[in-house]
Amino acid sequence: MVKILTISDEIDPKIYHQSLTARHNEIDLVISCGDLSYQYLDYILTKLNRPLYFVHGNHDRVEMLSHGETRKSPLGADNLHRRLIRKNGLLIAGVEGSIKYNRKTPYQYSQGGMWAHVFSLIPGMIFNKLVFGRYLDIFVSHAPPRGTHEGKDFAHQGIDAFRWLITTFQPRYHLHGHIHHYHPDSQTETRVGRTLVVNSYRSKQIDLE
Repeated sequence: MVKILTISDEIDPKIYHQSLTARHNEIDLVISCGDLSYQYLDYILTKLNRPLYFVHGNHDRVEMLSHGETRKSPLGADNLHRRLIRKNGLLIAGVEGSIKYNRKTPYQYSQGGMWAHVFSLIPGMIFNKLVFGRYLDIFVSHAPPRGTHEGKDFAHQGIDAFRWLITTFQPRYHLHGHIHHYHPDSQTETRVGRTLVVNSYRSKQIDLE
């Protein structure tokens, strides 16, 4: 059993709390789907002392440190963008950002740009199939796939290439952020073929056999 803490978009008071270690001491790895401050991710890394993988969200920016230096990622975390990794027996890949709707942050792309990101993962997924017998276990993104969990406005539309990836390569999970939900009855998990699409808003724990 692999236990994953997946997070995105807003600080979860249950996570940013002194009880974090006791509450999630069995977590094997943490996956961030974007739009979280690097300080928050640093806190989780320090408290849990587990591997943390992330993709950037559309609101992520370069952060200034107190001594004048800058950084573009949490310290000690691994960026999944356009990468495939194998961790705890799981095959994981990721793509950052959202649809391009303004010029204020760097992690925004056209639908064509998202296709380019997804196409860059294909050789690695084919290698996975040949060596491990499957293409992918977990696909991580900030934006949702087209037609599932997407918002009604242009900035929160789903990504065509992500829909194609999950229907073609059928990972067990697609973890995403970007879509905030504030009601208990909000749809946060939807099955698309063999893939369970999960909105990681604030936090969720996933247990994989």
